[in-house]
Amino acid sequence: QVQLKAVVEDLPNKLETVLAESGSNFSVGQRQLVCLARAILRKNRILVIDEATANVDPSTDNLIQQTIRDKFRECTVLTIAHRLDTIIDCDRILVLAAGRIQEYDRPYVLLQDKDGFFHQMVEQTGRAEAASLLHTAKQV
Repeated sequence: QVQLKAVVEDLPNKLETVLAESGSNFSVGQRQLVCLARAILRKNRILVIDEATANVDPSTDNLIQQTIRDKFRECTVLTIAHRLDTIIDCDRILVLAAGRIQEYDRPYVLLQDKDGFFHQMVEQTGRAEAASLLHTAKQV
């Protein structure tokens, strides 16, 4: 479910291999996928994800995002992220600045406030990316 089968099969003791401290015998992306697999196996109803895709390649980012959407569809998922494309299709977005809540609403609603924090963040991504984010937000 998290595309780690080939990685596990290459380990010396397969599924019985002990993870090194801090998972140092895995790449950053593989460690994130192991965490995701654990959450799936535990059948967590609440998932808190803090910058889960910040240091992974685009392919792993896509895999993580799609897996979260598929496996945790009926769960509460709190995603902490700086990448706007990671959160633009969420049900609600909470914008913080200096540790204080600035805005909270559906992405498309936030984008309607031209003076809002979220709108300004999206505009700073550039014309093409902002248009893409707006398009995605409309579909939520």
